[in-house]
Amino acid sequence: MKKRKIRHYSGIGGQAVLEGVMMRNKDMYAVAVRKPDGDIAVEIDEYHGVAYGSKLLNIPFVRGIFVFIDSLILGLKSLNYSSSFYEETGEKPTKLDDELETVSNGHEDTFLMVLTTAISFIFAIAIFMVLPYAISEFLGKYMRNTSLVAIIEGLLRILIFILYILLISRMKDIRRLFQYHGAEHKCINCIEKGRPLNVKNVKRSSRLHSRCGSSFILFVMLVSIVLFFFIRVDSYVFKLLLRILLIPVIAGISYELIRLAGRTNFLLVKIISAPGLWLQRLTTKEPDDDMIEVAIKSVEAVFDWKEYLKDSFGYEFEDDEE
Repeated sequence: MKKRKIRHYSGIGGQAVLEGVMMRNKDMYAVAVRKPDGDIAVEIDEYHGVAYGSKLLNIPFVRGIFVFIDSLILGLKSLNYSSSFYEETGEKPTKLDDELETVSNGHEDTFLMVLTTAISFIFAIAIFMVLPYAISEFLGKYMRNTSLVAIIEGLLRILIFILYILLISRMKDIRRLFQYHGAEHKCINCIEKGRPLNVKNVKRSSRLHSRCGSSFILFVMLVSIVLFFFIRVDSYVFKLLLRILLIPVIAGISYELIRLAGRTNFLLVKIISAPGLWLQRLTTKEPDDDMIEVAIKSVEAVFDWKEYLKDSFGYEFEDDEE
């Protein structure tokens, strides 16, 4: 087979979960998890999204808001599934467990998922939005240049995020999560480069990909710098409210940028995507063969890569060829 340098858009994406990988292809998704006994469990299901069938999904800068919400919901759902294999069994229900079951009316898992999402969202806003704003406002008391203060706020937001990634990456479980993140990217890169999906080809593929959640977050921070640079109010309360209320707008713009980055190879797009790829050197690690096998199982559960290579690259495969 001849090597191709052209990147073709496969349309699949995913995320790392506890000891596994979730892959999504249109309305289908699969979660593959390496169980404690060494076997690989694969769950396949459908997810249509909160705005399924709506024309809003065809409107640029609006559709990104719903994609962002869907990624949070499906991501947490996949994480809950993967963690279920590693929950300690044999323990008696505590008083808190009984109270949660009563409050949730028997839907404890759903209740906890919503609660966890809400707490995580509040934590993210506090750390990555409010804290940089508070520090920049404090520094602004000693500066007359408001434009410089706005830039400092954005740079502080990026710095805090990078420090956060560096800190959590020292944890063993997070490092393994980053390895599975790398396996997810390497599988997608493998097939989008026109290579048969097997461990050997995946290992030699890049762990960096332009359509990555890490790149999306960085786009969010860069877009926020631009918006907050031009949108200004005098009231401290309104400044804080704007930073929270404009999150959907920022997410919508960032989605269009990362969508463009995943579909084109223009020089300008590559330049814009470069910081996100640099960040992925922190949020992805090289996986081992067992992790790659799990990622491949997840891909194959929802995506016919042989048909894709045939349609995109003109390759033909025998039934036993990979």
